[in-house]
Amino acid sequence: MEDRSEYLRLFYASLVCAAAKVSDPRIEQAFRAVKREPFVGPGPWRITLGGHPYVMTPNDDPAFIYQNTLVALHSAQGLNIGMPSAHAYWLDGCELKQGETVLQVGAGTGYYTAILAELVGPGGRVHAYEIDKSLADRARGNLKGLPQVNVQPKSGIAPDLPEVDLIYVCAGAAQPAKAWLDALRPGGRLIFPLAPAGVLGGMLLVKRPDQGAVWPAKFRGRAQFIGCVGLQDEEAGRRLSEAFLQGWERVQSLRFGDAVDDTSWFAGDGWWLSTAEAEPASGN
Repeated sequence: MEDRSEYLRLFYASLVCAAAKVSDPRIEQAFRAVKREPFVGPGPWRITLGGHPYVMTPNDDPAFIYQNTLVALHSAQGLNIGMPSAHAYWLDGCELKQGETVLQVGAGTGYYTAILAELVGPGGRVHAYEIDKSLADRARGNLKGLPQVNVQPKSGIAPDLPEVDLIYVCAGAAQPAKAWLDALRPGGRLIFPLAPAGVLGGMLLVKRPDQGAVWPAKFRGRAQFIGCVGLQDEEAGRRLSEAFLQGWERVQSLRFGDAVDDTSWFAGDGWWLSTAEAEPASGN
């Protein structure tokens, strides 16, 4: 039923990108191009709008998965293929270009890896890291037709990460990993959920300047993910929950060091988020 799947994807991509109000038409093209069926596995499926109970589809009609919904990979663990419109919105903010190199942390079964591969094209590169070996194995099988994709069954906070233009994180963290910051090229972008396990946090987009300890940063809305192993902190999670009750939209920069001033929205260990704008610099 390939023709029907393609027909459903045309509607689905338009629905997702309209909901996300994306400005880059290539994102809609990517959602049209990537079949969802291999990544969700055989139906019926458990789907949810997020924050609501799962609903089991009555059968394996692919129309059920071409909606703006999350699809469970492991419902008991709350592990899903994430909300398409949210990812479309985040990707739009990343301004990904043909030929760029991406590191994805938390690839799952590889659905958004395939979307990233469409956006960077055959001249680009996507390094997909997934710590769960069974998921990594599924992702490798699903993505075997994409030579620009490399699936790694290991942690995405390892110290030997490749240099990249974009780091796209699909696991919640209490702080940005040093390995991510070190792996970014000047002008590179990091987008990650500042949201430890169990915390409704926010998707933080950071850009690395050519030099300096002040990086432009802003939240691209609220977000909650399964936790990133190695980047959890219960006390930081409690403080972040309190911080998100006030003024998270005003964050404009990520700063390093302990010299926190009165523009601080949240302070971590050696880093903090400020409501003050980063000074313009080349490479932003």
